[in-house]
Amino acid sequence: MAGFDPGGRRASGHHRRHRVVAVIYDRLALFELAIAVEVFGLPRPELEIPWYEFAVCSLDRGSLRATGAIRLAAPGGLRAIARADTVIIPGWRDPAEAPPARLLRALRRAHRRGARVVSICSGVFVLAAAGLLDGRRATTHWRYVERLRRQYPGIRVEPDALYVDDGNVFSSAGSAAGIDLCLHLVRLDHGAEIANQVARRLVVPPHRDGGQAQFIARPVAPRPGDGLAPAIDWALAHLDRPLRVADMARASALSPRTLARRFRAELGATPHRWLNHQRVLAAQRRLEGSREPIEDVAAAVGFGSAQTLRLHFRRFLRTSPTAYRLRFSTRARRRLPP
Repeated sequence: MAGFDPGGRRASGHHRRHRVVAVIYDRLALFELAIAVEVFGLPRPELEIPWYEFAVCSLDRGSLRATGAIRLAAPGGLRAIARADTVIIPGWRDPAEAPPARLLRALRRAHRRGARVVSICSGVFVLAAAGLLDGRRATTHWRYVERLRRQYPGIRVEPDALYVDDGNVFSSAGSAAGIDLCLHLVRLDHGAEIANQVARRLVVPPHRDGGQAQFIARPVAPRPGDGLAPAIDWALAHLDRPLRVADMARASALSPRTLARRFRAELGATPHRWLNHQRVLAAQRRLEGSREPIEDVAAAVGFGSAQTLRLHFRRFLRTSPTAYRLRFSTRARRRLPP
C-alpha cells in the first residue's frame, strides 16, 4: 500500500478508489457499523466522482451477535486490513475487555504504512490498547472519558469534542458523533461541497456547532456536607440576584475563605465557578421549555445580559443559547430572536 495517499492516488498519478475497511466482532455495536456503511458503503453515482471501496472484515469466526438480536457475518478476516487506506473500529464490546492481540497487531501495521485508523465511540479503547494514541489527542463518549483517562494516562483526552483529528488517527465521541467524524473524513478527501451533499442525503447538518458537553446529563451534584447545604440551598433559590461569595458565606454562617475551601474539597470547584455552572443549568431548562427572549433568560438566571449568558454557554457547553434552543427546545420553533 506504500505509494497511496489518503485521497486514493498512486504515486505515479493514476487514480483508484480509496478503500475503507470496518472491523466487526461478536457482540457488535450495530449502529456504529451502520454509520460507516451509510457514509462509505453506499454507491453515490449522483456525485460523479470515484466513491469509496468499502469492505467489512471479521475479528471472530462464524455468525456474530449484534445489538437487537441480529446476527451477521463477514466474508473475510483481518487480512483485509492489510489493503485498507482507512480502518474503522465501530465501537468495542466492553471497554474493560482487552482486544485480541491479532487485532492490535493488524492496526499497528496499518498505521505504520500510513493508513488512517478511526474509532467511533468506545472503539477508542482498541486504538488505545494498540498504542496508537500515546501522546495524542482523542475523545470518546462522555460516559467513558474518566475510564479512558485512568486506563491510558498517556492520552490527551478531550472530553467535550464531537471528534478529534490527530494526524492519521481519528476518534469520535458517542455513537451519533461518528456521523460527524465520517463526514469530516469525506470533507478531507473530497472537499466541503461533496461532504455537504452526503450530509443532505443523510438529512443531517454537515457540521454541528458545539461539542458533546451540551449532551452530557449534568444534574446538581450530590448533596454536599451539612456545612455547605445552607449556602447551596440559598444560592439556588436566588440565582436571579447578583450573588457574591460573601452572600453565600453569610447564608451558611461561614467565612468566605472557609466556604471556598469547603467548595473545593466537596464539589471540586470554586464557589464562583459552581454558581456560574448552576446558572447555565437553569438557563438550559428555560431554553428547553419556553420561548423567552435570550435577554429575559439571562436576567432570570442571574447573568444580567445576553452577552454574559452566551459567554458562559460557550465556556461550559461549547455552543450558543440560540443553537442549544434550536436543538433541544420542546416548544420553540425555528424562527426565534437571536
